[in-house]
Amino acid sequence: MGDVLGWRSKFGVMGPSTNTVVQPDYDMMRPAGVTNHYSRIYTPNADAISNETFLAGARLIGNNTLDAVKSVMTCKPDHLVMGMSAVTFFDGAKGADAFVKQVEDVSGLKISVGSHSCTAAMNAYGGVKNISIMSPYWPAMNEQVARYFTDMGFTVKKDIAMHCPSWTGIAEVTPKQCVDAIKAIDGDDVDAIVQVGTNLSMVKLAVMAEMWLGKPVIAINTATYWHALRTMGIQDKVAGCGPLLERF
Repeated sequence: MGDVLGWRSKFGVMGPSTNTVVQPDYDMMRPAGVTNHYSRIYTPNADAISNETFLAGARLIGNNTLDAVKSVMTCKPDHLVMGMSAVTFFDGAKGADAFVKQVEDVSGLKISVGSHSCTAAMNAYGGVKNISIMSPYWPAMNEQVARYFTDMGFTVKKDIAMHCPSWTGIAEVTPKQCVDAIKAIDGDDVDAIVQVGTNLSMVKLAVMAEMWLGKPVIAINTATYWHALRTMGIQDKVAGCGPLLERF
């Protein structure tokens, strides 16, 4: 007999211990018969007050990820979902592939990660070539994100790093700050806007921004959870979270 509540699929989710957004975001998008099992990656809430300290902190989270993977594997999940995005962009496309392989080799399961999920999302929309990036990061991390998307064949026209002062501070970014950031990086030469940083609350705002702008506005939490569902063959349409979950 299968799991009574997760009879369609059990997702093992790894996210930083400082992250308070990705868990409720994923639960909001969860269809019946799918359950999310969150494993926290130990993350000291050190201030990220420079390019160097932000990169060092993000790499520390990456180094601690496998412990969280081993922990969540004890509930026998069917698929893994990465609830932290920065580590999936390091060193471009080859770095993303290396991270995926490392986790899959340890777990024996497939994993949905933010970087590749955003690429899959833009390919699902079609016609996306030129993009802008918004993040709660510092500029040095945005460079890693831009490198990844360039490797994947996109042209990064503009980007904005919101310079959040700490890991928990990312969850304190207001909707108005996000709207201002979107306006700053939009343009007639931009086909889509991509938001990275899983502790930044953007799922609902991205839906509204997409209607205002008439172009894809991809929130990384939406893209990653959509990718996980579709990878497991779950085609349910989830209302209120944007075209990815309603149309594709």
